[in-house]
Amino acid sequence: MYLLYSLGILAFFAVVSPYFVYQAIRYRKYIGSLGQRLGYLPVSFNLDAEESIWIHAVSVGEVLTARAILPELRERYPRLRLFVSTTTMTGQQVARRYLQNVDGVFYFPFDIGFIMNRTLRVVKPRLFVMMETEIWPNLLRACRRHQVKTVLINGRISSKSYPRYRLIRPLFRGVLAHVDRFCMQSEESARRVIELGADPARVSVTGSLKFDSLEFPGLSPHGRSRDRVLRFFRLSGQRPVIIAASTLRGEELPMLRAFRRVKTMSPQALLVIAPRHPERFGEVEQIAIGAGFSVQRRTELRIDAEPLTDVVILDTLGELARLYQVATAVFVGGSLVDAGGHNILEPAVFGKPIVFGPHMQNFAEIVDAFLTNGAACQVQSDRELEEVLLKLLRDPVQQARLGAAARALVEANRGAKGKSLAVIGQLLPAASEGLSKVVRPFRLVH
Repeated sequence: MYLLYSLGILAFFAVVSPYFVYQAIRYRKYIGSLGQRLGYLPVSFNLDAEESIWIHAVSVGEVLTARAILPELRERYPRLRLFVSTTTMTGQQVARRYLQNVDGVFYFPFDIGFIMNRTLRVVKPRLFVMMETEIWPNLLRACRRHQVKTVLINGRISSKSYPRYRLIRPLFRGVLAHVDRFCMQSEESARRVIELGADPARVSVTGSLKFDSLEFPGLSPHGRSRDRVLRFFRLSGQRPVIIAASTLRGEELPMLRAFRRVKTMSPQALLVIAPRHPERFGEVEQIAIGAGFSVQRRTELRIDAEPLTDVVILDTLGELARLYQVATAVFVGGSLVDAGGHNILEPAVFGKPIVFGPHMQNFAEIVDAFLTNGAACQVQSDRELEEVLLKLLRDPVQQARLGAAARALVEANRGAKGKSLAVIGQLLPAASEGLSKVVRPFRLVH
């Protein structure tokens, strides 16, 4: 099985290599990371060959979620180094800029046996932590051989991926046997991972760590530095601001059409578009100009001044979460097109009314909770998006009600951090301090 899997990876890279070459030439992507992806970390990365905890976070969302547990891991395991790996370039940039409690950040290596063994010899983990659903067969088998404990944190099995996993369930069961513990976001995800072959005694429902990773306003002593982006948006109190967050190709034009109708009602309104992928900043800028709007990039704005254009393209990384504070309404992208949606919790923590499209399957449990509690609006079409935004801007009471419900829901669902750390403590007891909470294994009831 593992040989066929490794050959499949090599065949995949042979097929897609022209794409990677194009991306490297066009956008300078992947060039600097190739060595690390092949398992070649610099000797200085772990010069004294110290043991560590290795956390893998695929991209930006997982990196920001990992922030919830990093300070406690540092406190409880002071003799172990903390290393974080990412798959994407944007995840790497955010990890290097915003993770303060780690000893090193590197690119996740290709999941081929000898490459993984090479990485493990340098990183020397005692514990490997996978964020969300990162199941890598060769790495997990190598961890078992090297007696490295493994845990899946904030795990989920989406309705879209579950049928695909079921097709290879006989093979998948052997891979899951190499995972020591599963901390799942919901009972549904717990049932799915058990159906795929995980031992029920190793599965716990801990809730979504995304709620615990959010930074609430006024709670950090470093709030000023985090909020520096607001100095570029010195807005008058009556100016409506719509933020289109993490948009994908096919979503900007519908958003601009909706914004055109908003401008007929509120000519001073401002639209901030934050494309999901940095390589699209220029493309989205041209789309907005072509739609007839005056446009600036965030990096072109004057500090301590109000943007004078209709549209601002947020061409920076890591500023979106703090910028939600100025929003009148937030549209969360990846949802009008069939991409599974993006995180709705960051605007919720600031009590902002949230709108998203029909495709939110990647956050199904969270979305269900928000809709059930009247804490967000889901639209089914471009036209409905226009109507909902217009209605929200006309009705400050509805804005306040949706925002308050969203904020309350976030506060009510915090607690996954303590449960997840309890599971980690069971796998890797702290030298001087145990964890007080006990997480009972998930039991499947027939």
